[in-house]
Parts: sequence; structure tokens; C-alpha cells
Amino acid sequence: MEITLWIGLGIIIIGCLVEYIDSTLGMGYGTALTPILLMMGFEPMQVVPAILVAELFTGLLAGVMHAKVGNVEFKVRTLNPKRIYESIKSRGFRSTFTNGISLHLKIALLISLFSAIGAVTGSVVAINLPAFYLKLYIGVLILSMGIYILVTYNKKFKFTWSKLTAISIVASFNKSVSGGGYGPVVTGGQILAGVDAKNAIAITSVSESLTCFVGIIAYLISGVSIDWILVPYLLIGGLLSIPFSALSVKKIKTGHFKAMIGFATIVLGSFTLYKLFM
Repeated sequence: MEITLWIGLGIIIIGCLVEYIDSTLGMGYGTALTPILLMMGFEPMQVVPAILVAELFTGLLAGVMHAKVGNVEFKVRTLNPKRIYESIKSRGFRSTFTNGISLHLKIALLISLFSAIGAVTGSVVAINLPAFYLKLYIGVLILSMGIYILVTYNKKFKFTWSKLTAISIVASFNKSVSGGGYGPVVTGGQILAGVDAKNAIAITSVSESLTCFVGIIAYLISGVSIDWILVPYLLIGGLLSIPFSALSVKKIKTGHFKAMIGFATIVLGSFTLYKLFM
């Protein structure tokens, strides 16, 4: 499909709006943008790789902006290789990692690391199970998570690494088998694992960015012919929205965000089931 001036402007505006929602609520970019671009007449191999590239850069920038305005803390004590080596030598790798990296960055790295396990598992399952049941599972999972977040609105969950590990694997499994269902599970799941809602949104942006990087590498080494025509338009739109998103997250109360994430998760779960049966 040829992109005219007006179509290009339309894609930039749509990309800006969808990225604003994604960076503000931690979900919705691929779920909303993929069907919109397909309905506009673009091919899947134009849409999916472009979304991965856009989310790689917008996710990283969103993480930086969220950290800059105080929504999250991504800190590394030192990037000096000599100091890192000396610390590992004297204190060991585990102690160096534990004390040298902020909690929020550890969570983002853990989610990204275990995404590889979920992606491998998802690929195996996707080959052996019908697409209908895979999409049904994802829709029910997301919908149930949203309902549970709202039902337990006033409950404070205890933070545990085991819950985060399970969430990471499930989210990347969903991404692998269907291309969606990552943001709602990671954002909503972090809240259920005891992570603050504002922190969860920023962490999701960074972890999904790293996951998209792996996806892009997989496309490049697969030898499949890819059309990158949508990339600059999605990048422009997405990057324009991020400063406004970070400021929005900063100003809205954390309790309100928990409710908003619960409602958004229910909407995306319902939308997934609607597409499946209609």
C-alpha cells in the first residue's frame, strides 16, 4: 500500500494516540494498532515488524522519561568496568548485582530475562494447538486479571519475586503465541505481585522494549522479506506522545491508576474475546 501525505499524517496521529495510552496505562499499543493498520490495507509483514521497532525505541524513551519525572527509579551505581570488576572480585557477582542496581531496574531485567523462556514455550504450544483455543485462553486470562484487580482494589499485595517470574513467562508466552497479551499481563500482574501501579507502567515499557528487540533480531535472522515503510511514521507519532504520558502518570494518583489499569485490562480482554467470536 502506498503512503500518501494524508495517510502518513493519519498514521502519525493514530500512533501518537495509541502510544500515549500504552505509555500511560502500560498496555494497548499492539492490541489496538495492529487491527487498525490491517483495516487500512497494510500487510501483516508491514505491520508487525514496524510495531516491534516502534515499541523498541518508544519503550526505552518512555522508561527514561518516567524515571526523569519520578514515576520510577532506574539506577545503576556505576558503569565503570574497572569498579564493577573489583566489586565482583571482592564481593561476588550476586552482591554486586543486588547492591548496584535499583529494585525497579531489577524487576525490568527479570521480566525481560524470563521472557525468553516463555517465548520458547509459546512457540512449541502454538505449533501444536489450534489458534482458537490460544486466543480464548489469552482473552479469558486478561479479562479475569482485570476483574480481580478491581475486586481487590483496596487490597495491598505482598511483593514477591516468584510471582514476577511467573508473570514474565506467561506474558512472553502470550506474545509468542498470538502477538498480543503482553502489556496487560505484565502491568496487571506486577500490581498483583505487589508493585506500585506507577512503577509497573514504567517497568512494562522498558521490559517490552527489550522483548521487542529480541523479536526484531528473530525477524532479521529468519530471512523473511520485511517492508519497513511504516516504521518512521509510527516512530514519529510514538515519540511525540511520551513526554505527555510521563507527566500524566506523575499527576494522577496511584490509587486511581490501579482502577484505570483494571478497567483497561477488562476492556482489552473483552475486545480479544469479541474478535475471537465475532
